[in-house]
Amino acid sequence: MTTEQKIAHFFQMTDEVWAHHANPWSGLTRFPILPLIIVSIWSLTWINWCCLIPIILLIIWTWINPRIFPKPTSTNNLFSKAVLGERVWLNRQKIKVPKHHYPVIRITNLISLAGLPFCVWGLIQLNIWSTILGVILVILGKTWFLDRMVWLYAEMKDNNSEYSSWLY
Repeated sequence: MTTEQKIAHFFQMTDEVWAHHANPWSGLTRFPILPLIIVSIWSLTWINWCCLIPIILLIIWTWINPRIFPKPTSTNNLFSKAVLGERVWLNRQKIKVPKHHYPVIRITNLISLAGLPFCVWGLIQLNIWSTILGVILVILGKTWFLDRMVWLYAEMKDNNSEYSSWLY
C-alpha cells in the first residue's frame, strides 16, 4: 500500500466520498487549511492553549470537507479533474500510469516536503519568514501536483471506461 493509499484509507475515502470531493468547492476550501493551522499554532503565544480549539476544528474540517459538499453537477472543471487524477494516481498499482508522470510527481512531492521543515522551524522559533517560506513551498508543490493530476486524468480517461465515466 502506497503512502497516498494509506492517507486515503485513513480518511475513509470511498467512491461516494471521492464523488463528493470532486466538487470544486471542496478543493477550493481545502487550500486555506494549512495557513489557518499555522496561524492557530502561532496563536499559542497570544491565546495559550486555547489555540487547540481552532486546530481541532481545522482537523475536523479536513475530514468533513470531502463529505460535506454535494456531488458536482459537472466534473468538467480544473478542480474536479485534479481530484479524478488523484484517484487515478492512487490506483496506479492496479492500472499503470505513463512513466513520464513519475519524475514530475516526485519533484512536486519533494517541493511540498521541503517546505515542512521551514514551517516547523518557523513555528518553533516564531520566525515569520521561515514559516511563510515553508507554507509557500508546501502550497506550490501541492498546486503543481494538482496540475499534474489534471494532466494524468486527461491522459488516462480515454484508456479506461471507469475513468471516463467519472467525467460528466
